[in-house]
Amino acid sequence: MLQLVLGAVMISFSAVFVKLVHVPPTVSGFYRVFFGGLILLGVMLFRRESLATLKPRAILVLCLAALFFALDLFFWHRSILYVGPGVATLLANFQVFVLAAVGVLFLHERLTIPQWLAILLAMAGLVLLVGADWSHLPPLYHRGVILALISAVCYAGYLLALRSSRSSGTGGSSYAAITVVSLATAAMLALSMLAEGASFDIPSWTDGFWLVLYGLVPQVLGWVMISNSMSKVGASQVGLVLLLQPACAFIWDGVFFGRRFTAVELTGAAITLVAIYLGTLRATRRTKESS
Repeated sequence: MLQLVLGAVMISFSAVFVKLVHVPPTVSGFYRVFFGGLILLGVMLFRRESLATLKPRAILVLCLAALFFALDLFFWHRSILYVGPGVATLLANFQVFVLAAVGVLFLHERLTIPQWLAILLAMAGLVLLVGADWSHLPPLYHRGVILALISAVCYAGYLLALRSSRSSGTGGSSYAAITVVSLATAAMLALSMLAEGASFDIPSWTDGFWLVLYGLVPQVLGWVMISNSMSKVGASQVGLVLLLQPACAFIWDGVFFGRRFTAVELTGAAITLVAIYLGTLRATRRTKESS
């Protein structure tokens, strides 16, 4: 449980690092997965593991996961700059409902009453969080909300592809799988940078320090702790503890960047967190029952 809590807190700092560095959104995303992938590769060498143990089909599926993850970072990093770490992280967690929609449309699953309740609560929370004063918000804020919701769709695609690679048998450890995803994502974001005309230069030593931490803290330590603890903690507890990510992101938005939320926004955020928890709880229970 301690590992799970620490992992959730670590990944909650992701949006903070994006705001702290003075580089374009695609560049910060590239260095997150590039530095994270190099660190994971070093861990694999220390553990005497090899990427050669991965099966060709698994590598293809992991590359598909990397494509979705690259798109997720591409849209999410931009949304952070427009709406702030708290709102962007909360909206990205709507991936729970995207996964539910995929289950209904393609896997012929039926939504339970708690799942319908979760969706209705999420919509109500979204209206209070960003829709109550929508017409008076600046166009860039509108763009940030839309980008965050697109990020949620991409994040759901990433999770589905990653789950597929693991269920089909990767032939290697989770370290190997995440290493492939990280480095493949870095390659895709590098191509995006070239298309955008962005530079690989890091403006200062301070920015370099934050970017290395961005790769180390959420990409490596956070997700390693979460993956190592999920099989040892109850499914309902996992769903609840992982809500620390968007909740902490709201706190960091206020602590580090002076963001002040209205009572209506905070109410919307609280309702949305409850909805995400209900959606996550049902998803994790279904996963546990089918395993």
